[in-house]
Parts: sequence; structure tokens; C-alpha cells
Amino acid sequence: MEDAKRLRPQRLVSSCRNPYTRRKFLKLGASALVVGLGPELAAANTDPKVVGVRVWPAADYTRVAIESTQPLEVKEHQLGTPERLVIDLQGLTLDQRLRDIVAQIHPDDPHIKGVRVGQFSPQIVRLVVDLKGAVSPKVFSTAPAGRYGYRLMVDLYAASASVESTSSLQVQSHAHTNLARKLTIAIDPGHGGEDPGAIGGAGTYEKHVVLDIAHRLNERIRASSTMQAIMTRDDDFFVPLATRVAKAKSAGADLFVSIHADAFTTSAAHGSSVFALSEHGASSAAARWIAKSENASDEIGGLDLGGADRHLAPVLFDMSTTQQINDSLKYGAFVRDEIGQINQLHGSGVEQAAFAVLKAPDIPSILVETAFISNPEEEKKLLNAAYRQKMADAIFKGIQRYFESHPPLAHRVQV
Repeated sequence: MEDAKRLRPQRLVSSCRNPYTRRKFLKLGASALVVGLGPELAAANTDPKVVGVRVWPAADYTRVAIESTQPLEVKEHQLGTPERLVIDLQGLTLDQRLRDIVAQIHPDDPHIKGVRVGQFSPQIVRLVVDLKGAVSPKVFSTAPAGRYGYRLMVDLYAASASVESTSSLQVQSHAHTNLARKLTIAIDPGHGGEDPGAIGGAGTYEKHVVLDIAHRLNERIRASSTMQAIMTRDDDFFVPLATRVAKAKSAGADLFVSIHADAFTTSAAHGSSVFALSEHGASSAAARWIAKSENASDEIGGLDLGGADRHLAPVLFDMSTTQQINDSLKYGAFVRDEIGQINQLHGSGVEQAAFAVLKAPDIPSILVETAFISNPEEEKKLLNAAYRQKMADAIFKGIQRYFESHPPLAHRVQV
């Protein structure tokens, strides 16, 4: 029962191994409340109203999301000694929703020391973000998406790190000869941060479940003498789809696995499935629907459409090859076979669809739907730590079997 509670909405199962999350095994998924009203209550009044403020701290970056009924006009500037970021929100009157941001800052936030908020002038609310060090801020707005209204995103990166940095996701060892290196697996826990993924009937968040499975898989790989792993996210924060691909490519990954627990239009849908990329349409209506749902992650999570992420996507996504897809199908077949030992399988064989996150050039890539979180019985399975461990073990065994059957000659490990 206690384990199930950690996977419910604002709770994070944290088997993370970085110091920040290990100190807080049980912490709020957004470091605080989701406050205020939903975007559906946007009033006829055209003056913007803040309906929610959320803070997402992580080692990679901290995101502050301010949700409103209308787009916010904003001006920001930085001050030093001490380091501060000043954000002026135009056309607002200070209310409790904005005041609540002060209590949302967690002491362990890697970048934010605290926040002060006040009515700077009759039409301007000023936020002063006190920082723990120099940052490179990225401020942008998004249109309504999914359950959200308009959002102002304030992303705070360490000044020495780039937006595409892998920061805490470093490969254990990359200084080796071609014939004596460990094989690298890129583990991609789906969703995160503003993007919760699917939500089960009992209130279980997909993003929390898959992060836990990913950490369990990471532990299995770390214990191997022939493999090592990186994780595209190791905490509850949003990572754009193209950035996930870029992290795998930057790490020189030999395989990529994206882990999910999707929902479907009916709660009767059940079973685990494995997907590879398709260049010629989806292999089934369900595969098409699931791919569309997963590809919406950027929009829901909050992608800066005017930034580098938008330009990165087509460069990476247009380079997928027929050979990569064929290798992905072989790799997926081994993983699917192992998963079938612990759960009923959905669909027939490794399915295919145009999943954006699988378009890593030259890296065999699969997406694993561990179960349907929209199915009450399968949601119970996902809430069970033993099942999540079995799922991680099954994926690991599938990876092992693929390498045994298809050893990359230039990468073979000497042990």
C-alpha cells in the first residue's frame, strides 16, 4: 500500500542515484502544490489571471511554470552579487496563487535559493528569484495544450551548462579503444515534469511509474560487466523528444529503449507491447493512436518552439535508416519475448509507428509499453514493486539476448 502511494499524483518513486533525489526519497513531484483553477475556467474577462504555479527542480535544470487564462507579457533581467533573476509580469494584480510560489521552493533545489513576490506597480507583479549561483535562464511562452492553459516557462540552467547538456547523465567510461569498451544503453523514461503522461483510474501517474522502472533497469545494467547506461532523465523534469535522441547520440549509445505505460480509449485494453519506428505508416490503428499520444509530449511538456529544440528535431529525425529500423525490429523481438514471460502481450509481434523518440540515427531503438495504466488490473500491477522489477529484468534480458545474437564487432567487449 505504501509503495502504491508513492506513485500517485504529486508523489515520486525515487530510486534515483544522484545525491539530490536520494536525500528526498519521498518528495512532491512538482516540489509543491498545483494551485488555483483549471484553464477551463478562463473567464470572459480578457485580463490575464494566474490559475496555477508549479516548480520542477532537477539536476539538469529547474523549471518554473506559471499558468494563466491569457498570455502573459513579461520582462526579465539578471542581477549579480548576489545572483538574482527579476521577472516582471505585466497586467497582473498580486493574489494568493502567485504568493504560493514562495512556499514551493524546495531547500534542495539545485538552482533556486528562494523567491520573493510583490506588487511592483499597479499593473506589474515582480518576482525576484534568489539564485544559488549563476544561471542561464530560458524564458518562453506556450499556447494551451492538453489540460493546460497558457503557460510562461522559466527554465534555469547552470551558467556553465548548455541547454542540451547531459549534466548528471554521464556515461561511466568513454575513454577506451574500439575493441575494449562497454556497450552503452540509453534508457528513456517517458514524460516528466509538466507532462504527466497517462493517469490511471486510481490516480497513478505514468511518468512516476516509468521512472522507477528505468532506475531499476539502470541498476541491472550498471551491475553488468559488459554494459553501461545513461538516462535521458533521472528525475521528474521535462525533456523534449529531440533532446532525448540527442543525449543518446551524444553518449554514443548502442541501443535506445523508451519506457512507457500508456492509456487507451477503453479501459478494456490490456497487455504489454514493443514498438519500433515505421517509415510507412503504423502497423495497426492502436499503434497509430499510441504514437500520436506519445508524440504529443513536447506540446504538453512545454517545448520552446522558438529555440534550438525546434531546429534540432528535423536534423536528427530525417537520418533514420532502413538498417536501423531492421535492427530495431530484431532487438524489439527479444525484449518482447522476455516481457511475454511476465505479462500478456498486446498486439501481434513488434509493432511499428512514427514515434518521434525512436528516430535516433544509427541506434536501434524501441519503445516498451509496460502495461496499460488505463486498465484497472494493469494499473494494480504497475503499482506493485515486484512487477516493476520483473519488467526491468525482462527488458535487460532482452537486451542481453540481442547482443548475444548480434554482437557489434567493432564494439565487442573484452572480459
